[in-house]
Amino acid sequence: MDQNIFIIDPDDERRTNLVQVLDFIEADVHAYVSVDKALAGLKQAESVDALFVGEADNRFPDSKTLDQLHELVEDLPAFAIYNKDGAAADSTEESANILGIVSTPFRYSKLNSALQKAEVFKQSKSSSGARRPVELFRSLVGSSRKIKHVRQLMEQVAGSDATVLILGESGTGKEVIARNIHYYSKRRDKPFVPINCGAIPPDLLESELFGHEKGAFTGAISARQGRFELAEGGTLFLDEIGDMPLAMQVKLLRVLQERCFERVGSTKTIKTDVRIIAATHRNLEDLISEGKFREDLYYRLNVFPIESPPLKDRIEDIPLLINELISRIEHEKRGSVRLSTAAVMAMCQYNWPGNVRELANLVERLAILFPFGLVEAHDLPEKYRPENGSAVAPVFADRIEAAMTPELTAEPMEARLPRDGINLKEHLSHLEVNLIRQALHEADGVVAHAAKLLTMRRTTLVEKLRKYGLQRNADMT
Repeated sequence: MDQNIFIIDPDDERRTNLVQVLDFIEADVHAYVSVDKALAGLKQAESVDALFVGEADNRFPDSKTLDQLHELVEDLPAFAIYNKDGAAADSTEESANILGIVSTPFRYSKLNSALQKAEVFKQSKSSSGARRPVELFRSLVGSSRKIKHVRQLMEQVAGSDATVLILGESGTGKEVIARNIHYYSKRRDKPFVPINCGAIPPDLLESELFGHEKGAFTGAISARQGRFELAEGGTLFLDEIGDMPLAMQVKLLRVLQERCFERVGSTKTIKTDVRIIAATHRNLEDLISEGKFREDLYYRLNVFPIESPPLKDRIEDIPLLINELISRIEHEKRGSVRLSTAAVMAMCQYNWPGNVRELANLVERLAILFPFGLVEAHDLPEKYRPENGSAVAPVFADRIEAAMTPELTAEPMEARLPRDGINLKEHLSHLEVNLIRQALHEADGVVAHAAKLLTMRRTTLVEKLRKYGLQRNADMT
């Protein structure tokens, strides 16, 4: 793993046992009995991938000690060491400088999880800051056929002033599409002004859109600009246009036709130069037949329709969306998390009625529940777990796996033959060692159980451990 790990613990037996287990993981381990003795090594180290700190009498590491270490090594992933049977092992004391707790007896699986958590922590710290350009926050993430079609339509309409109508379920990213169109249009240097037509009471919507003069109605203590004026020269995004009252639809139609309006309480005509982008999750043609939406307004808005696909119709985009959402959490310094391939596959089997908005909420929840940790399929909330062994449709399975980048998922990608060839014997040996380590991980270091996972005799696995120089410790039986 080529990890540079430091241990500071005055308890000789506990320190020695921890060194033995970390040696098995093939980490570069530096063990010290005190902070004073460790300082020189820490100062000279090019990097510190993890630090395990223990105190005498099984006490929680002193906060002053931790502060001193963090001043020496920036963004230090530190773990407290406890004896499992000690009184402090169940301590609920927390420290901002402690990433986690490990207790005796030291198990390969638990230490490996701690090191994975430390690696995610360091990756998230190194990936934050100004590395991500602002364009990424406007990007429409995905490589599916449907999302590519949406991008193509956006490119075609962005350069014109045509009115755009975005249709799609709630949470599919209709505003993201609208912002992309504005960003890549000639109006990008002017305002993008959104308004949710369904969230504003009907008696206030006219004032919100067109503004009002002082004294126009009770509470109008001063003149106020409306959204049309605020968006002058730019783009006005009318979200949930299907929820707009009929009376307001008439007034909006006039503005679209004549490109002018009056503030509430005024007779002065104001010319307007704005591009209109409207969106709705409703079926406007059904609303027309029910008499709830004006047909003439529909045709005025429906100049260039774009359908925003639901997430269930582009499941191959889910890994890319997860990667993007995690990157945003890291960029905003709100922590990080990693998902195993099994967890991502499980999420690809869910129907996602809340679409991308629901996915974003889930990723944020997982980052809170498993800070800098690895989320397996069984860690997901119950409704996101696969049911009855259901599987992802084969047509999408390869695309889903290919979309999982190794930086944000915890399992290796499928092997590819290098252009210059490969040493097959060496590669297969490396693969065998990797699988043996994974089996021992799953079996908590018990060789007999690991042999069953690998479908081989225990004696055969012991021979392979000797062949590859993989050390066995007291936990392996």
